[in-house]
Amino acid sequence: MAEPRNQAGGTLSGGEQQMLAISRALMAKPRLLLLDEPSLGLAPIIVKQIFDIVRKINTESKTTIFLVEQNANLALKVAHRGYVMETGRVTFSDTAENLLANDEVRKAYLGV
Repeated sequence: MAEPRNQAGGTLSGGEQQMLAISRALMAKPRLLLLDEPSLGLAPIIVKQIFDIVRKINTESKTTIFLVEQNANLALKVAHRGYVMETGRVTFSDTAENLLANDEVRKAYLGV
């Protein structure tokens, strides 16, 4: 966030606004960070940057991250554990590794 630090928040790109929101949340040094659809409407290269940051926050600061994300494949690649919800009910719950390997999950949610 160093480049646009003197720029008004409303003039930032979607990805920069998302990074700003995450940065603001981290100022309080939370033990738990809630992220709701951090990739929504962002270009793939920005999504990769956001998820790299999310992974770094988790590993370096030991902050627990509760991530709600429609891109299940991407979410499970950064997660330790995953829950798949359908019509308000948890339909799958397991480690991210097991969910990525589950044939039913792969067909229904990962497009494989």
